[in-house]
Amino acid sequence: MLGKVGIWSGQFDFSPAGTVREAVAELDELGYSTLWTGEVKGREVLVTAGLMLGVTSRMTIATGIAQILARNPLTMAAGQLALAEANPGRFLLGLGVSHAELMHIRGAVYSRPLAQMRAYLDEMDRMAAEQYRAVPPAGPQPRVLAALGPKMLGLARDRADGAHTYFVPPEHTAHARELLGAGKLLVPEQAFVLHTDPAQARELARRHTGSYLRLPNYTNNLRRYGFTDDDLAGAGSDRLVDTIVPWGDVDVLLGRIKEHLDAGADQVAVQVLDFDRRGLPRRQWRELAPALLSL
Repeated sequence: MLGKVGIWSGQFDFSPAGTVREAVAELDELGYSTLWTGEVKGREVLVTAGLMLGVTSRMTIATGIAQILARNPLTMAAGQLALAEANPGRFLLGLGVSHAELMHIRGAVYSRPLAQMRAYLDEMDRMAAEQYRAVPPAGPQPRVLAALGPKMLGLARDRADGAHTYFVPPEHTAHARELLGAGKLLVPEQAFVLHTDPAQARELARRHTGSYLRLPNYTNNLRRYGFTDDDLAGAGSDRLVDTIVPWGDVDVLLGRIKEHLDAGADQVAVQVLDFDRRGLPRRQWRELAPALLSL
């Protein structure tokens, strides 16, 4: 069971492994059902998932996302199957093509994302069926695709168990549910600042939005929902910032989570931002737990 609320964090790369183990074990003890983490230029995400699975007993660990061009299809399939066999029912593989900028760093060619993902899934399935020789997990294993536009959401519907969306308003969640249909998993990420001073909260929020507004995948998607060039300039207008990164007390977050759930999300993966650029928001995770886990 994924639960209605999970935790999403990309901050673990900035802490030593011992601190990561301690923080993840605490999330498990607090009762959070799912922890999502991704990869950019830090730890290899399947290694991170194994580290996290090793210190938890109940929580599902999900990749949001594992970059397909960072590893060949057999390596991805082998990683998924090995983690799933060792931790039954507790690993969810999220796959994504990522962004041209990050693929260039890896020396990979980012060309036609939809075609690349479709071909990758074909080869991954073939390798899992024909080449993987270790003890397999029991039954088929779930996977979701990072998807924003209608074509990738369609592929997530047809070739995966659903979609993991990121940097999206609740209106996108409603459209994604329409495209996915019933019975497919939909997990949007939702960033949040647990702080009530508008100036300080928006300053922190803009540290987050500014990095993503440089990536055309996200800006093109936001234009579909009425955001203009003025909204997307720099680190974003107040309107955009308040939409993508709401701020305030726990009731503000609960309200936004409800919007996504009402729009068709199965789970909302909450990314709590912290003023410490390299810190983990452990205080906020503790403070939010009673309210989030009551949903």
